[in-house]
Amino acid sequence: MIVDCAIYRDGRRTEGPEDFSDALDEARATGDAFVWIGLHEPTAKEFDQVSHEFGLHPLAVEDALKAHQRPKLEVYDDSLFMVLKPVVYEPDSDTVSSGEVMIFMGDSFVVTVRHGEGAPLGVVRHRLEADPDVLKHGPTAVLYSIADASVDHYLEVADELQADLEVLEAEVFSPDGGASSRSTASRIYTFKRQILEFRRATGPLALPLARLSGVGPFSPSVPFVDETAQPFFRDVNDHLTRVNESVEGLDRLVSDILSAHLAQMSVRQNDDMRKISAWAAMAAVPTMIAGVYGMNFDHMPELHWWWTYPAVILLMAVLEIVLYRMFKRRGWL
Repeated sequence: MIVDCAIYRDGRRTEGPEDFSDALDEARATGDAFVWIGLHEPTAKEFDQVSHEFGLHPLAVEDALKAHQRPKLEVYDDSLFMVLKPVVYEPDSDTVSSGEVMIFMGDSFVVTVRHGEGAPLGVVRHRLEADPDVLKHGPTAVLYSIADASVDHYLEVADELQADLEVLEAEVFSPDGGASSRSTASRIYTFKRQILEFRRATGPLALPLARLSGVGPFSPSVPFVDETAQPFFRDVNDHLTRVNESVEGLDRLVSDILSAHLAQMSVRQNDDMRKISAWAAMAAVPTMIAGVYGMNFDHMPELHWWWTYPAVILLMAVLEIVLYRMFKRRGWL
């Protein structure tokens, strides 16, 4: 559905026709205004009207309707199409969920399509309307503000993930970290999956922001984007680089924690096996002696000696003490 439709002239929201087609004609007629239409999970029928009036490319329209796209930037003859994936982190459940924002930019218009609940479009619109000096730069200001808000939130999510990972790390390396090995391993693996989901939102965005900022091989300006905004997009790109470096560090650290946890489990299992082996050896000695003297042979002179029984019991006790002290000294018990 259409969430908002407004004409902005000289950085300020103005009253205009309710029909977005008439609003676009009015904005183009004056030459110093643009239309910003916001949609939330539109149906094919609803979006067909918008795409027809604004001349949006059918491939971009298909992507906007189906969603589940990677962050990207595509330039068509009459418009620019960019996909962002805002993320939301729930500390209680340790889950990262991502939404999607599709931005269409063209001659005197911006169309934003939101999927999911994590997109900051409402906040961005109110912030821009409160700052006419930025909004007067037209659709480029909208694109920059949405990208900046999304990447800034990436930094917040990365900090939250880092804090929760430190808690998980302390739990793994605590003295009783192996008390619930299965649940701990499951939590580590789940955390790694959330980092992977986060990376899917941040990693592919580096190339689109590099094009918008005009760095490296992308020195030519992008159509429909004001060249004077390149330094601002470079700032956003720098923040994204920090996010990606943080995500890489988190991923490596989680992998190391998982490896360390599995090594701890292996060490504990080895300790348990040594204890079991030590007790089994201690039980085997008296069993062997008793088995020898339990054989029904006639020619066993020890059976008729009056001190044989106490001697055998004493021998068993001495051997048990010797074995116990030896295993204790070696740390097996």
